[in-house]
Amino acid sequence: MSNLRLILTRHAKSSWDDPTMADHDRPLNPRGIRAAGLVGGWLASRGDVPGEVLCSDATRTRETWERIAPHLPGAPEATLKSALYHAGPDVMLAVLRGATAPVVMMLGHNPGIAEFAERLLARAPADPEFRRFPSGATMVATFEAERWQDVTLGTGALLDFVAPRNLEA
Repeated sequence: MSNLRLILTRHAKSSWDDPTMADHDRPLNPRGIRAAGLVGGWLASRGDVPGEVLCSDATRTRETWERIAPHLPGAPEATLKSALYHAGPDVMLAVLRGATAPVVMMLGHNPGIAEFAERLLARAPADPEFRRFPSGATMVATFEAERWQDVTLGTGALLDFVAPRNLEA
């Protein structure tokens, strides 16, 4: 059995400066831009480089990946998935099952991503931050499976979890 690894990231902090802007089009705010870079550095320091990136097509998720990618050697282009925009856990799992690389990064939104993270793991951590999955939060988990199509909820093993505020120290 090989190990598949998932890097699950919620978009970084986004801007609410323009109340007339469509939610889908909201960009990152300065704090989010900084946080996404910190997450990229954290992933690089761990050697967690995805071979495939599945990203919601919202502006803030795309910009989060654009700020993470420069920190990762050989980072792939993101595959934009409109289905991941405000997706629930079932849709997120269906999108993940289409992945082919052994290390996949998925970028999405709350509340779906928090619920997906919790449901994916055999045992979720007691950390209240994990349950909230704040902006920029990132989970790294492994799965004992040959292919993503074989991954089911409740089978992941948590390797690590971080929220950007923990990286700013």
